[in-house]
Amino acid sequence: MLVESRRIRDRYRLLEPIGGGAMGTVWRAQDEMLDRTVAIKELRLPHDHDESRTEEAKNRAMREARIAARLQHSHAITVFAVLEEEDRPWLIMEYLASKSLAVVIGEEPASVDDAVRVGAQISSALAGAHRAGIVHRDVKPANILVSEDGTAKITDFGISRAIGDVKLTATGEIAGTPAYLAPEVARGEDADFAADVFSLGATLYAAVEGKSPYGTADNPIALLYKASSGEIEPPEKAGRLTPLLLRMLATEADERPSMDEVERELRALLPDAEPGDSVLAATIPEAEAPAVAAVPTVPATVAVPPGGDVAAVTPGARKGLIAVGAGAALLCVAVVVAILLVVRQKPPTDTAAPPASPETSTSASASATPSPTPTPETSQTPSTTASPTSPPVSPVSSTTTAGQALVAYYNLLPANPAEAWKLLTEKFRASKHQTYQTYTGFWSRYSSVKATNVQESGNRVTARITYSDGKSDTNTFTLVQVNGVWMIDAQS
Repeated sequence: MLVESRRIRDRYRLLEPIGGGAMGTVWRAQDEMLDRTVAIKELRLPHDHDESRTEEAKNRAMREARIAARLQHSHAITVFAVLEEEDRPWLIMEYLASKSLAVVIGEEPASVDDAVRVGAQISSALAGAHRAGIVHRDVKPANILVSEDGTAKITDFGISRAIGDVKLTATGEIAGTPAYLAPEVARGEDADFAADVFSLGATLYAAVEGKSPYGTADNPIALLYKASSGEIEPPEKAGRLTPLLLRMLATEADERPSMDEVERELRALLPDAEPGDSVLAATIPEAEAPAVAAVPTVPATVAVPPGGDVAAVTPGARKGLIAVGAGAALLCVAVVVAILLVVRQKPPTDTAAPPASPETSTSASASATPSPTPTPETSQTPSTTASPTSPPVSPVSSTTTAGQALVAYYNLLPANPAEAWKLLTEKFRASKHQTYQTYTGFWSRYSSVKATNVQESGNRVTARITYSDGKSDTNTFTLVQVNGVWMIDAQS
């Protein structure tokens, strides 16, 4: 039978094999019912098992595939259907014209910028999966697809684990590779969220270093031994990615960041590059589509001349009108002005904060500076509903930027650790295993500290911290607002 005429369920026509491995063959196929190109994975079941164990593996694969189909994310390959044909599972999936990351870095190791771009996209998909209770279990370069425009997507959620792709067989042979396994998984424990974090870290390590963090070994048993002990080689080419990689590759699972933290930190490391500056295009997904504000109801009727098209104008999109003709343009401007005058007279619908007074800007100024002298904290909790004319409750109030807030925090130290301590969230304190006594003990060793080279990305701030003894290091901080006050929530 010719490949071109082979069909699955009289609907999917197999066109050509486009990939394969221990798990099976991936086909480019045509969905003749919906007239679209799809990718179909023909899963290969183990032949070294008896009939009952083979049936168990098939059932696991079907179950894991159905779980993977629950995940809908812009950076995860979508599973459309799971079928059983010719006594084995077939996965009908989204088709992406792409190369695997394994192929990409096999041709040329990735730059740090490229690795950060891919990592930010894949971590967003894995973070979404983890929030849905789904563990991937086999994050590695071969399971990450990268298109020509730099879009990265992860595939094969849970499938390899379901059919026993990563295991030590009874004859001592390794099916699959332990190069990206978390130590606990290499020791035979079940993979969990922390294992995915390690495997993504190992994947990004391989992207920039050109090899697994466990190094290379001709003997796969030796590689498995290194994996089980968590014995990694420190990265040499990872640059600014190094601190995060080392945390992701921590031997102990509870010392690794969550995937949400990984995504946030990778986004903070994104380069300000233009498409075409590197191997991968400088494209990165937005976490969520921005909410579209509803257009306020305007109690006025505006006559529109016949044939004139007037675009709906929202309060947040008052700039730029497209004139159809010179006369129509003047009329459109008059209409918009009338609408805005009516809208401005409407009372605000958001009661969380009062409108700013004419003397106060409606948004925080990028050039605003915090008060040089910390204001003592009062017994009242700072409120976002405070009058705009009230004095700031803290040198790190919401009227500053996150970067200014970080500088203000370090301005309190080491002279005023009591006030600085109040600007650390409980989550931060717990992550550092700090008590107030250990905190004050640390700062008592220094006579001064300064934050310089401050770079902001939303609520993520990278700064160089220089101590009185001459030592310095560069850290990335995550700040959050609590009752209108910036507080440090994480540090890497």
